[in-house]
This record gives sequence, structure tokens and C-alpha cells, in this order.
Amino acid sequence: MTDISTLASSLSSTTSSSTASAASSALGASSLSMNDFLKLMTTQLQAQDPFNPMDNTQMASQLAQYSSVAGIQQLNTTLSSIQSDVAGSRVGDAASWIGKKALVSGTTATPLSDGSYAGTVTLPSAVSSMTVSLVDSSGTVVHSQSYGTEAAGDMDFSWDGKDASGNVASGSALKIVVTAKDASGAVVTPSQTASWAAIGGVQSPANGSTKLVTPLGTIDPTAALQLS
Repeated sequence: MTDISTLASSLSSTTSSSTASAASSALGASSLSMNDFLKLMTTQLQAQDPFNPMDNTQMASQLAQYSSVAGIQQLNTTLSSIQSDVAGSRVGDAASWIGKKALVSGTTATPLSDGSYAGTVTLPSAVSSMTVSLVDSSGTVVHSQSYGTEAAGDMDFSWDGKDASGNVASGSALKIVVTAKDASGAVVTPSQTASWAAIGGVQSPANGSTKLVTPLGTIDPTAALQLS
């Protein structure tokens, strides 16, 4: 006749074997799914030693831990989906800018669709005289325009891109050079110069950073001071 200690030992051995088999099967996958977890828990309950059953508190703790992990995984999936939707919306918004003009800070001006050049000069203080010149890569002044008294703030400048005879003077990028003086004759340095650039397209790299394609290069949408 089998005694109680022998029966307990046999049940304990069966428990270990069954649980190990279930664990081995579950771990064969790259991750533990909810079905895998339930299978492990069910196997453990079925094969547990009746003289040494699983602690209810321990079981509840395991369930709570798995629920937390599963919840985090679901949250990550949801956030990834939201990120994709936001990225798509951002590209769609930026795409609506194609064909428009963006005012971009810098010292380079490029011709717009009609061949003209335009931009702004930001003065930190009032000036009594100012000259805005557009210079090519060889250092030649292609166009120069003089202004009188100007108040502090933004001042617009533009040029149709043609010489005195009506011919196209330049079709390339030009450097913006500003010379300004106040009433005392002291030089006033602009706090910023900017030019208008045509938006020809939108880039959306794999990292999700949307860029606007302009003759000045690819720029971040936030770099556009104004849109026209």
C-alpha cells in the first residue's frame, strides 16, 4: 500500500515535469502571449501537489504582473499608431504649402517663379541711410538699391531680376549685403536678413522629420518666418 509521503513525492515529480513541458513549449516562441501564460498557469494548477497547493496570493501577484506587462505592450502599440497618424497628418499639412513662398532667415536670396528676388531686413534701430545689394558668387554687385530714413523693425526689399534694358540679370542665388548708418553716421548692423523662397516639394524621411524643399535647400517647416 502506497503511503502518503510516496504519493506526495510522485505528485511533486509530475508537477515539475508537466510545468517544465508547458514552459518549454511557451518559451519556444519569441514572446509570451496571453494564451501561453494561461496555458502555463492552467498546467501548474492541474499538476499542483494537493498537499502543497499554490499560494493564492502568489497567483494573484503573477496575474497582476502579467497584466501590467500586457498593458504596457498594448500602450506602446497604440502610441506607435498615433505617431504614424500624426506623421501622416504633418506631411499632409506641409504638402499644402507646395507652390507657396516661405520667408527664410539667411543672407542668400534665390529667384522666385517670375525671376524676381524679395526679402526683408530687420533693423535694431532707426537709420538715416541704407543700401541693399545683391552680389553673385564672384563678388560682382548684380543689383543695388538705396533707401533713406527707415524706422527700426522689418523693411521689405524686392527686385524684378532684370537690368536697365529689361534683360534677366541673374537667375542664380545671390548674397544679400546690407549697409546702413544712423543719423550720427554710426554703422547699424541688421539683426536679421531673410528672403522669400519658393516651396517646390516636401520630404518625409524614415525618421519622420518633414522638410520643405526650396532653392535654399531643405528646411524645417518651423524655419519659415512667414508663408505667402
